[in-house]
Parts: sequence; structure tokens; C-alpha cells
Amino acid sequence: MQMEQMSLFDSGREAYRPLASRLRPETLEDFAGQKHLLGEGKILRQLIDQDQVPSMIFWGPPGVGKTTLAMIIAHRTHAEFINFSAVTSGIKEIKEVMARSEAARRSGQRTVVFVDEIHRFNKAQQDAFLPYVEKGSIILIGATTENPSFEINAALLSRCKVFVLQALTVEDLTGLLERALKSPEGFGYLPIRVEPGMLEKIAEFANGDARTALNTLEMAVTNGEIGPEETAVTWEILSQCIGRRSLMYDKKGEEHYNLISALHKSMRNSDPDAAVYWLARMLEAGEDPLYVARRLVRFASEDVGMADSQALPLTIAAYQACHFLGMPECNVHLSHAVIYLSMAPKTNSAYVAYETAKEDAQRMLAEPVPLQIRNAPTSLMKELHYGEDYIYAHDTEEKVARMQCLPDGVKDRVYYHPGVQGAEAAVKEKLEAVKRWKAAENQDRTGERQQ
Repeated sequence: MQMEQMSLFDSGREAYRPLASRLRPETLEDFAGQKHLLGEGKILRQLIDQDQVPSMIFWGPPGVGKTTLAMIIAHRTHAEFINFSAVTSGIKEIKEVMARSEAARRSGQRTVVFVDEIHRFNKAQQDAFLPYVEKGSIILIGATTENPSFEINAALLSRCKVFVLQALTVEDLTGLLERALKSPEGFGYLPIRVEPGMLEKIAEFANGDARTALNTLEMAVTNGEIGPEETAVTWEILSQCIGRRSLMYDKKGEEHYNLISALHKSMRNSDPDAAVYWLARMLEAGEDPLYVARRLVRFASEDVGMADSQALPLTIAAYQACHFLGMPECNVHLSHAVIYLSMAPKTNSAYVAYETAKEDAQRMLAEPVPLQIRNAPTSLMKELHYGEDYIYAHDTEEKVARMQCLPDGVKDRVYYHPGVQGAEAAVKEKLEAVKRWKAAENQDRTGERQQ
């Protein structure tokens, strides 16, 4: 007798619960990823095994198991678990939960308070946790996708250990999807046929997010072709479920600055492949091309500078092209500029010169302008010797005057140190010649005075 295939919507099962919820692991052994924290001998694993869990912050991208890990910790440490939402809870709710936790502590019961999206709490709300964390009334576990250094109060952050959770690898997610197909809590009761490579494709699409991976698999199975013996997931169905994923990108968040930093440093390291990749990551996620173009203009002088002075007008042209055309047409102009900057000779001499001069300028704001290079538009200024002994460089044979242009307080300071890359090598040679010529005249004058 042929057994009838059990429907995905069989009322006797928990099929209406999302797959990600049904497959939520309850032990560290079933937890996917984070081997750098939970592997044998790793610090977080040791703290859990020794039942010495401190208050801590889990920092990582969505879907890597921050909530699940907190629940596992509470279970392993035999503590009450309270899931607290930073979106819907205020100071009143915090104090009520803290009062119950303090009462439980007196009776010997520990409480793990998990706060999802703790970065959404304001300073007053975060401060409300402080006395209870200090007394040990609670073990606070906060979860955030934002950099805790910027989003968590320093006082609270100093009392918590920060653990960085990483996006799950394709291998991690593929294993999780295989488990979902075999596990009784997943689709183990339902014969399902998936083509080779499908699970890897879903894992790649999920971009490190277990929840996205499981939700995509669930959608594909739910819409699969149901036959008498199995449910088949076809490539056509999977392609409809995947579609185009919008890239994780917050124009005001840390990832914004991480990506522009990656672009800048890849160009500085003369790596055009990496630079174009980071450019594409930003543009395809919706970044303003004019913002990218402005950063390239800065790079042209900060990192290429005198080694190739054509970099600056080229990036200005790229900015104008972006302004005229916008996306997606201007992506090729930005790619052109990024590749040019990556392969251009590099020097930071202009940047270093200004930063060094800025320090002196800020420290000695009252240094007077030497009289010989002051402007003298009135007779009174001329009587005060403004402009006296000024030498018009164009009137000299060498087109350079032996004349002090720096204030006396910094007259011997050197700010510009030319490099030897690209066109700056010729600049270096010319500057050294000018300095030798000036030094020779100074030596002649010193000799005359001594005679």
C-alpha cells in the first residue's frame, strides 16, 4: 500500500510556523557558524561551559543568530530568559523588569535580559540598565547591527564584553539548508527534490543571513511542483523566489564608511580589481554617485598629487559627468576614474605638507608676515617699510629670488618633501636645485661678513 504524501499544510504539524522559527537551534552543537567564538577552547565557549557568562554585546549583521545564541546561553546557565525589545519598550518597562530580576536574584535565580536592537535605546533608557548590571541583578545581552563604540553609552559598554558575530559563510548556510530538508522540524516529513547547486545558490543569495536563506528555501518549497511522490523545486521557481536582492547598505551607518574606506584603500594600494568591486558595491546599493565622485576628487590630491597632476582634472571631469548623466550611465565614468587613480603613481606629499603646516599655523597664529612680502598700497605702509626689499622673481635671470617668505618663527621649517614617483621626481630635482642655489648665495654673504 502506497503511503499518501503528507501535505505541507498538514494540520497535525507546526507547518504554519516559519521554517526559521521551527529550526531555531537549542544547543551550541546545532548552532551554525561563529566558530571563532564557540569553537573548542574559544573564549565565549569557555565562559558558557564554565557558567561564568558576563553581560555582553553581540555585534553583527542580521540573521547570524544573536537572539538564538542568547537563548542557548540562558538555557545552559539555567537562567530565566527575558526577551526585551528596544523598539517597543520604555524606561517604565525597563524598571519593572529590573525590579522582578532583582527579586529573583535574592531568591537565587539568575536572569538573562536580551535586548534586541539595543542601539535604538536612547541614553536615558540605556542608563536605566546600569545599576542592575553593576549589582549583577541581570546578565544583559544586547544585540546590535551598529558599531557599539558609537551607539552604546560608554558607561554601559565598559561593563559589557563585546563579541563580534560574523556573517555566515556559504558553507555554513548550505549545511543549514541541508538540515532543513532532512530535519523533522523542517521538511523532513516531506519528500523534496532540489537540483544540484540550488542550496549553494540560495546560500549565496542570503549573503550571510540564515533567516533569509531559510525563508527563501521555504518559499521555493511552498511553490514547488507537487507530484504523487515528491515536491520538486525547479530552477524557474527558485529564480522567481530569489529575484534581485537589495544589498545591505545604510548611507548613514557604519557600512557606508566601511565601503568608502575599502574603495579608498584599494586605490591607494594600486589594486584596480578591488577598487572597482567596492565601487560597484556602493553604486548598486544606491549610493549617490556624486558622493563617490567627491571622494575621488579628494583622493586625486591626497594620494596621487604631484606624482600625476592630471588625476585632479580627470576626477573633476568624472564628477561633472556624474552630474550631467546620473546613474546608471555615469557608472562607467566613475569606473574610469577609479582605475586611473588605482594605477597612477602615488605620493601623499601635498597632504603631509598641509597637515604639517597646519600644526604650525594653529600653534603660531600671530607670526607676522615678513615686511618684504607685505602689500604696500598706501604711502604710510611704504614709510613702515612694507614691501621694502621685495624682489620680483620674473625680473631675475633664474626666475627665483633669494628672499625669505616664511615668518622668522618658522623660517627653517620644511613642509613639502617631494617623492620620486611619477612626475614628482622632476619636481624634486628642481626643488633641490633651487635650494642649492639659495644656499650658495647665503654662504657667499656669510663669507663677505666674516671678511
